[in-house]
Amino acid sequence: MTDETFSAAERAAMTQAAAERKAFAAAAKKGGTRAGRAAAKRAAELTACTDAIAALPESDRAIAEAVHEIVFAEVEDVRAKTWYGFPAYHLDGPVIAFVQPASKFGTRYCTLGFNDGAQLDDGAMWPTSFAVLEVNDEVRERITAQVRTAFGA
Repeated sequence: MTDETFSAAERAAMTQAAAERKAFAAAAKKGGTRAGRAAAKRAAELTACTDAIAALPESDRAIAEAVHEIVFAEVEDVRAKTWYGFPAYHLDGPVIAFVQPASKFGTRYCTLGFNDGAQLDDGAMWPTSFAVLEVNDEVRERITAQVRTAFGA
């Protein structure tokens, strides 16, 4: 009997998340001092994120690179890492924003998503994810506004 609760892509993402946690924990043990260990972990997380972006197909990569650039330009003290294999961004805590590449689950668009820590609240209902097909000037402005709001920048 096969387990059809999760798709192969979902199982792969969960396996990837476990490997990420293990790698980031190992990096946090390097560096001698507490500050050195924290710096080693941050460096490993950033490298994992930029490597994940570089490995994406061109259309996904262009979107992820634009989001990465915007987040680092707009948010002070932001940190990057991978989260289930996605490029993700946080403030030394839970992930606030992430890019889910279309290629990850075979969807027709990338998703710019925001988790619970994002400061997007707007009345009784608000969006927490956005489909992105390409990044042009208008989309760049919208992403910038969402990132600023989400991170309280």
